[in-house]
This record gives sequence, structure tokens and C-alpha cells, in this order.
Amino acid sequence: MAEESSARPQLLTAPFGVAAVHSRSSDQAERRLSLREAAKTLEVPEARLRALARAGLLAPQRGPIGPLTFGFQDLVLLRTTKSLLEHGVPMRRIRHIWSSLREQLAQDVPLSSIAIQLDGDEVVATDGAAVWKPDSGQFLLDFEATAPVAAPRLRLVERAEPARRDQDLSAAEWYEHGLEIEASAPDEAIQAYEQAIGLDPTLADAHVNLGRLFHLRGERGRAEALYRDAVRLAPEDPTSHFNLGVLLEEQKRRDEAVHAYNQAIGRDPEFADAHCNLGLLLESLGRTQDAMRHLMTARELYRTTEALDRPGR
Repeated sequence: MAEESSARPQLLTAPFGVAAVHSRSSDQAERRLSLREAAKTLEVPEARLRALARAGLLAPQRGPIGPLTFGFQDLVLLRTTKSLLEHGVPMRRIRHIWSSLREQLAQDVPLSSIAIQLDGDEVVATDGAAVWKPDSGQFLLDFEATAPVAAPRLRLVERAEPARRDQDLSAAEWYEHGLEIEASAPDEAIQAYEQAIGLDPTLADAHVNLGRLFHLRGERGRAEALYRDAVRLAPEDPTSHFNLGVLLEEQKRRDEAVHAYNQAIGRDPEFADAHCNLGLLLESLGRTQDAMRHLMTARELYRTTEALDRPGR
């Protein structure tokens, strides 16, 4: 038991499903990834994937047990999004780029067929035949192929967008801002999530993340209320149940914690962290047989994840 307890999982940011959905059919079209697996593969917060899916920028599917799964085209878009973020393009502008491209392309043309390139501060799109600015749809002329080798490349310069005032931000934008600054400025992130909830009280992910920040600050009463709000708003989301379970266990409310962990596993049977925490809690309650079952399940799920992370997979 010591092996599991030394690395016991704790709180999660606004959540997703776990473990890939594997088809046993011989005519399997493609292997799909769960949200947690996609987030780990791309090294992006799970909450960001949830926000993108909610905004309609991805096309996730739900498996037979409920968790969202993502295919190849989604991963291509996510990888491009991550690259733009790493080069300093704000998330607000990236969302606008994807939304604009959906309007500019025919319905049967996937976004993953378009290459997005960054030229200085300018974002351009190309389908191999034409180059345009996805923000506006304006086509560009590329003189690079015909100009002398020593001549500088000619390109259009995009005028900077005017800065938006805080009061102009939507609930989703406040939520995205909170995600971006959580690690570096948690106090400001709390204010951002509060703004998001003020504009949209039904935004369950904001409740989860705000509850988590209060939880980490030791304000358990406020955290519990927010977790329970998230459970009420999005009862099929396993993360709010999981985080509530962690909080209840810390408060020695063990029977309630067992129930919360079971609720998380009921929503996502391959939620390894929930199996691990529940197993250790049941062991402390003397329910050895049940504890072993959950701990063994957690171990197998962790091993599966590690195998998928190995090179060549």
C-alpha cells in the first residue's frame, strides 16, 4: 500500500474524462483519446480543452459511458492552438481565428486541412493554393516566389486591434483569462473566475477552478460551496465530485468522501486518481477487500497510461 500512498493524487483543475476509448471492432476507424489523455499528450490544461469544446471549436464525441473523446482532427487543431499560444498569440484571438475560419470554409472542409502560419505578429492561413488572413478573410499576395533572392519579402502588415476594456469581456473570456494566470497570479485568477460566474452563473468549470483556488488557500467552506454548485450545474462531470471528495476527506468526513469518489468513478470508470484515493480511504476504514479492488484498478490504469506515453506509440 505504501507505493500508492506516496504519490497520492490531489486536486484537479476543471476536468475531463480519462483513458482512451478502445474499440474491439475489426473495422475500427480511428483511435480516440479522452480529454485527460489528450491534455497530457499535448501538455495543455484539461480545462482549456473543455473551454474549446464548449465554444464549438472542436468536435468531440461522447463514448458509451459518457466521457468526451477526441480524434485526429481535434489533435491537429489543438497542436496548432498550443503553438500559437507559445508564440504569444492571445487565446482570445485564437478563438476568433478558428471561429472565422469555420465561417470562411465550406461545410465539408475540415479546419485541420488548413495550415496556420505565424509571420512576425501576423497570422496567416493557407490551403496550399491561396494565402489569407483568417481574422478578416482578406487574401494576400505572396511575392516570395518571384522576387529576386536578395530582395526583402513583401507582406501586408495587420493593424493592431484596439485593446478591449475589462467590462467588454464575456464570461468565457474571463474564464480563459483565469486559466492563463492561475499559476502566476492566483489572486487575480480568483477575480477573473468571479467575474465569469457573475456574468454566467451556470459556468460550472469556473466554479470548479474557483473552488480549487479557495481550497488551496485553506478556505474550505467557500471551496465546498463552489464544488457543490459545480456538481449541481454539471452533475456528469467527474472532476467536481473528485475535488469535493478530496476536501471532505481532509475534513475527516470520510463517509461523504467515499460517496463523492464513487460519484466520480460512476461518471468515469477509468478515473485512475479517483480509484486510488478511494482505495486508500477504504483501506483506512478497514474495508480491505474493496480497497484492494480500487487500488488494483488504479494501478492498471496508470500502467496503461504509461504504456501509451512510451515512444513509438
